[in-house]
Amino acid sequence: MYILLALVGACVLGIAAHYMIGGRELRGVALTPAIATALAALFYTGLQWLGVGEGSIWLWVASIVGSVVIAAGVTVAIVASRRRSDASAKAALGI
Repeated sequence: MYILLALVGACVLGIAAHYMIGGRELRGVALTPAIATALAALFYTGLQWLGVGEGSIWLWVASIVGSVVIAAGVTVAIVASRRRSDASAKAALGI
């Protein structure tokens, strides 16, 4: 049941990260929260399988904060890729 706390926390912080990162018009509103939530589930489950207990702060830091940091990085990379793609398409069309 504690995994739900990690997933909700990562989703909420993912929503906050979505609004803090520029280029919102180039991506969907659910992209960053979805990536953060999926990563939180992977990290939490993986650390549980490795024997890290719910009482360990590292389980929570890795699953919540770590997943949001990685999701923000992936989002920035996607926005940069989209901007490059749009610029090359405009250049090819002569716009």
